Amino acid sequence: MFKNNYRNVFAEIGKSETEIKARLDKLTEEFFFGDDSFYHEVGDMGYLEDTGNHDARTEGMSYGMMLAVQLDRKDIFDRIWKWSKRHMYMTDGWNAGYFAWSCQPDGTHNSDGPAPDGEEYYAMALFFASHRWGDGEGIFNYSKEAKDLLRSCLHKGEGDTVGAPMWDIERRLILFGPACDFSDASYHLPHFYELFALWAYEEDREFWAGAAKASREYIAKSCHPVTGMNPEYGEFDGSPMSRPLPWTHDRHDYFYSDAYRTAANIGLDCEWFGKDEGHFAAVPRLQHTLGIINRDDPYMTYEVDGTKLTQPALHPVGLMATTAMGSLAVREKLS
Repeated sequence: MFKNNYRNVFAEIGKSETEIKARLDKLTEEFFFGDDSFYHEVGDMGYLEDTGNHDARTEGMSYGMMLAVQLDRKDIFDRIWKWSKRHMYMTDGWNAGYFAWSCQPDGTHNSDGPAPDGEEYYAMALFFASHRWGDGEGIFNYSKEAKDLLRSCLHKGEGDTVGAPMWDIERRLILFGPACDFSDASYHLPHFYELFALWAYEEDREFWAGAAKASREYIAKSCHPVTGMNPEYGEFDGSPMSRPLPWTHDRHDYFYSDAYRTAANIGLDCEWFGKDEGHFAAVPRLQHTLGIINRDDPYMTYEVDGTKLTQPALHPVGLMATTAMGSLAVREKLS
């Protein structure tokens, strides 16, 4: 199942191990503790600030934990996890067992709704922490925390419990939010689900194995066959969700914002497992659309067919970084 032979692209371009380590150490220090850092420590806790919205979000917090565990920084990992559990985790109400997706820096909830991309990244980071450092007590019993969270993601609303799952159980597709009737291609992380199928509670493992295949197929259907672009939000057949978002009434069928992450996810899925359900081809198509066809001005909003709109890209650096990360799934020399 595991490739067990992972690329180091920096080594491939001729950088030495010493150079690579020095660069990584420098970036780690700048990211977490530099003058422009958006990681803030509060007592024995820490949070990552969304500087555009001045809040802490579950996607950023869980991404930070993933960075910390891969960098072997247990101190940072535990601080972020403790802040998440203290301020974001909900213990009662319809969303009990999930995390409030947006909080003010003092921990006050901006919303009591969860965002599933945060939950799945929390779970994966916790499993990695368990394997790297071993399980501790209480909230630092990492593997139990991960398994309990995934159980909530699949089984909320069953029996006497309130709420709704984060996955469409029949289709095995992640939802934009609990009880939503649409998905988000950038939420689909089949490489995570392969590992959940090994490490989740035993009764859920078969589901996760099926979810990995279903998500790969969904991504392939979501990405345009010529441009490689996918919409922010999509119907269950992978087509763009052209109907207005129910609570804001705005459109999310463009290649914009959330959609940028899909290429990065495809790249990592290819690197970890190499199981192609037709989705790997989206990355070279996207790179051609952005880097060749729109080379002079790529950082714009697009229809998924490549039609350029007047609105600039919301996160141009993110668009560049995620598209570059997708290169892990590209073997052509032009990548």
